[in-house]
Amino acid sequence: MTQDDILVQEQEEIARQKVIEIIANNPRCHKNADDEQRIRKAFELANEAHRGMRRKSGELYIFHPIAVAKIVAEEEGLGATSVISALLHDVVEDTNITLEDLESVFGPKVATIVDGLTKLEGVFDQTASMQAENFRKLLMSMIEDVRVILIKLADRLHNMRTLASMPEHKQYRIAAETLYIYAPMAHRLGLFAIKTELEDLSLKYEHPHEFQAIADKLKGKETDYNNIIESIAQPIRERLNAIGFEYDIKARTKSIYSIWRKMKNKNIPFEEVYDILAMRVVFKSKEGMNEKNQCWDVYSIVTDLFKPKPDRLRDWISSPKANGYEALHTTVMSPSGRWVEIQIRSERMDEIAERGLAAHWKYKEDGKENEIDNWIKSIREMLEKAESNSLDFFDAFKLNLFASEMMIFTPKGESISMPIGSTALDFAFEIHTNLGYHCIGAKVNYRLEPLSYVLKSGDQVEIITSEKQKPKYEWLNYVTTAKAKACIKELFREERKNYIFMGEEILTQELQKRKLTITARILLKLKRTYHVSSKDELYFQIGKGTISLDNIEDALTMKTENKLVKIWKLTFGKSSSSDDDSDDETDEELDENANKKMPKGKNVILSDESETRRYTIASCCNPIPGDDVVAYVDEDNTMILHARRCPVAMKLMSSRGDRIVSAQWESHKVLSYLAQIELAGIDRKCLVSEVTKIISQDENVNMRSVHFESHDGVFTGNIFLYIYNATDLQLLIQKISKVKGVDRVSRKDRSEDNDFMRDMQEYTSF
Repeated sequence: MTQDDILVQEQEEIARQKVIEIIANNPRCHKNADDEQRIRKAFELANEAHRGMRRKSGELYIFHPIAVAKIVAEEEGLGATSVISALLHDVVEDTNITLEDLESVFGPKVATIVDGLTKLEGVFDQTASMQAENFRKLLMSMIEDVRVILIKLADRLHNMRTLASMPEHKQYRIAAETLYIYAPMAHRLGLFAIKTELEDLSLKYEHPHEFQAIADKLKGKETDYNNIIESIAQPIRERLNAIGFEYDIKARTKSIYSIWRKMKNKNIPFEEVYDILAMRVVFKSKEGMNEKNQCWDVYSIVTDLFKPKPDRLRDWISSPKANGYEALHTTVMSPSGRWVEIQIRSERMDEIAERGLAAHWKYKEDGKENEIDNWIKSIREMLEKAESNSLDFFDAFKLNLFASEMMIFTPKGESISMPIGSTALDFAFEIHTNLGYHCIGAKVNYRLEPLSYVLKSGDQVEIITSEKQKPKYEWLNYVTTAKAKACIKELFREERKNYIFMGEEILTQELQKRKLTITARILLKLKRTYHVSSKDELYFQIGKGTISLDNIEDALTMKTENKLVKIWKLTFGKSSSSDDDSDDETDEELDENANKKMPKGKNVILSDESETRRYTIASCCNPIPGDDVVAYVDEDNTMILHARRCPVAMKLMSSRGDRIVSAQWESHKVLSYLAQIELAGIDRKCLVSEVTKIISQDENVNMRSVHFESHDGVFTGNIFLYIYNATDLQLLIQKISKVKGVDRVSRKDRSEDNDFMRDMQEYTSF
């Protein structure tokens, strides 16, 4: 026996011991001897099936399904069937084991769950997305057995924990997909701990320097934070002990991702994030006493001892979150002058908060449906009305993963959870599909409002209907929820297909008159001329008559402008980063664009020299040399650069990861790029002239526009600049920050402008 054989045997024995530990440490995994035996049998089968296989890290592959099974058992609290399915979740996809084999040994439940976790095979057409198709399959399986998604989240968590061994371009794609879909999914299912870790790990790989900077600051302040928490915890302990409460006090700091997001959204430094500290009081409910009343008793003790922040009381006991979360939150002032959030929960509430869906099953009363059941029901309805295009369905599902909710009341006083931004028409569809189809308006708080009226939390809504009312396609502009969009689209899907067929026929006849046929080049020119995102949309609008082909001759001969560049110009004016005619493409260039292939390899070096520049800057986020970027190769094989944290880029990495390439700048200071900085501070005479003088004296910067406003002695300013790279911009910011009266100066990231991002999503369909 060779040394390698001995090493493999040792590793397999370690794996075997880990499975035994899972069984021993989780009573739900060994309710009876049969469960324990089935788990051991699942391990042996998986171990044999994966024999000789290794992960990118070099570790034996079997350690991955074991790690997933451990998360399922210990962190999600699931039982033997889930552990068995986790151990076997990759055998059908990666080995010769079939679903029939699994069903014969472990039964139909395990086979169904593993099937749901197995990726689709085969080749899809160019417009399809393997990621989106597989995600739709995953959700279809979740409807049959929700354990599918819980095991998938465990699988994703372990993959994120071991992501360091993957190539850089895959790290970006997997991290973005995790942040865009799987972390919100964990949140929606109430898995707070998993959601938080997924977010932090995603940030670690997408923005490693920023992640580490925040982690270092938290570590540096650890002693101070502990002292602040103890100064609050000690008096609370004394009062709770005195009245006989059984409790546990836990301290935590805000997650790194949450801190980073708040810094970006509010444009503030780490030191100005005031709600970093939090403390949790978890009590054992006294027998025969109301849990809700006991929460308020603890709240009363806390607020007797410390002054609460009036606008920070959150009552999720009277109205639990849609993911089942229950707690009282308040923020109090510590003796040292620091705000600290205090969360008050019973042991039952705490288990639901940490383990989410698994605990939801455990504490479910009399089979009564709650918000999680309603959410899963809404996913089933979405799938029944699903778009044939997997990317459209992917977008619709993302809409359903809303983070912020509000309570809307029916005329009878029943409360319904809706995403913030929902309209009266959304509410009608939420109640019942037919109510939505015949809705003509609504009475909101007894006042008549139109279909498009945006609801506010606490509104009482009565839907007004008419049998004569028929749905209209423009209703899609009035709704925001996935359910409403799916219902409207389903009604018009057949009609749309007919229009698409008619449109293609009309275009074919018009081209035949000119002895032409439909080609990629012609479609590309027509899509750009008529500002549509896909050939189906082009055919649809032609068939419906929205697009007239009377001017097709001009369209076929016109030099068309790249859509993203056009939006850039409409928003900012023409950028000096390209020559005046560089956006116009000749027929020969269009032919080349239609036929050229994806860049070879997954890492592109970007040069800004005019003779080698083969990329377009995305106007949604305006990356400049030095920024962390990724490149998306669109359907026309145009390489579009996005800042890595741009929401559009995150969506693309999540749904079209096969078209994402890693990109790195190689700046030679040939071209300048548009950037925006924001300033704020105390106004004084000559301040503006001092700031503009610093800019004008910098040979690496050109000003495009300056705007300052002053009110009650405080000024705000916005400056648009043409600049070579991020380093030059940072040096300029440091100089301006030294000007007397300037309190804050930072780069403005348009990807954080919600209104602009909404407009961009309308113009750019990927």
